[in-house]
Amino acid sequence: MPAPTVNPVLRVAPAAPAEAAAHFRASLVFHADVSDVAAALAADDDPGFVVLDSRSTESWDQGHIPGAVHLPTALIPEQAARLLDRDVPVVTYCWGPGCNGATRAALALAELGFRVKEMLGGFEYWVREGFEFETWQGRERRAPDPLTAPVAGDCGC
Repeated sequence: MPAPTVNPVLRVAPAAPAEAAAHFRASLVFHADVSDVAAALAADDDPGFVVLDSRSTESWDQGHIPGAVHLPTALIPEQAARLLDRDVPVVTYCWGPGCNGATRAALALAELGFRVKEMLGGFEYWVREGFEFETWQGRERRAPDPLTAPVAGDCGC
């Protein structure tokens, strides 16, 4: 009798629950969601972190999160200490899920002694979820994409 075929999802068995919990807890230490970042920035109090846009100047000019610090990844080693406070956590972002610029920026900052998280979704999802952004022409906001922000910026998670 032939062995049952295992589908691609279960070809590698899921981790034990305790291992899975440790992994996902660790993931939250390193990542922040666009909606959570937006909610923290919109609150009346100091959010307790600074947002860093690690993209090029051309990308920054196309639009960026209001109040973000612009520091392209390549310039982090020489400029981070001058622009950022080591006592304030940094949340990095780049274009979107297909870009690892925020990851590279977070690595560079961590290697310099900064506490850092990466904002999942990047600028693409910031705009897609309908949050305000800035360009050299002023502030803009686009209608939320119902596939990314089905309930007023809440992913329903």
